[in-house]
Amino acid sequence: MTGTELAVEGLTLTAGTRHLVHDVSVTARPGEVIGLVGPNGSGKSSLLRAVYRVLRPDAGSVRVDGADAWSLPVRKLARTLAAVVQDSAADFDLAVREVVAMGRSPHKRLLDGDTAEDHRLVESALESVDALDLSGRPFDRLSGGERQRVLIARALAQQPSLLVLDEPTNHLDIRHQLDVLGILRRLPATVLVALHDLNLAAYYCDRLYVLRDGGVTASGPPAEVLTAELLAEVYGVSAEIAVHPRTGAPQVTFLPGEPSRPALAGSDHPVP
Repeated sequence: MTGTELAVEGLTLTAGTRHLVHDVSVTARPGEVIGLVGPNGSGKSSLLRAVYRVLRPDAGSVRVDGADAWSLPVRKLARTLAAVVQDSAADFDLAVREVVAMGRSPHKRLLDGDTAEDHRLVESALESVDALDLSGRPFDRLSGGERQRVLIARALAQQPSLLVLDEPTNHLDIRHQLDVLGILRRLPATVLVALHDLNLAAYYCDRLYVLRDGGVTASGPPAEVLTAELLAEVYGVSAEIAVHPRTGAPQVTFLPGEPSRPALAGSDHPVP
């Protein structure tokens, strides 16, 4: 499993007369963890849906190792790309182990049974998300957090070289949030992940793209992107940014009250 290059170029998505995403470009080099951040409705989920081929672009392209993702055969793309979507409505009448084993399907012919290697990969994926004890339970009787871990395990069992995740830490407690993001950080794969928690994004992502109203407002390493001025502009909140003394990552502390206004050019004082 090696990382795959992803290039989203000039992507535009519309719903009727409304732009969901407008002229967005995002790159992810092999092995990078790229974070999408921004307020609700900023276009993060829509962008991801275009990458994993649910929303067809009105303009622009999605390229996977140079090939147009929308021109690749479904099976070939599934051997490269796995997706964990937000709030999946899937209600599988299957045991957890069977759901995770579905991740092996792209690597088999139609009537092939599970091999010893398949069993090993399913077991390893369940163990990595702390879900081995769930393996025999019905998927449709799990809690939201348990389901999320199982769906992440299914994606891991798929052995993708490009992994796309929409809010994978939803429903997870703190321990499992850290476990899951740690797994993504260690994978020999390229990861594109939408996150709400800016501190988790700052620690686990190599680069961030900040989306607002369907466009990219800023992009770059977390230490360059996450500024008090940007958070005031994009999120409408006051915040202080410090360097965490142990991790060295930016640490965002949100403050009550109105966001501070950016200073005038050449002035040391904020705009009144």
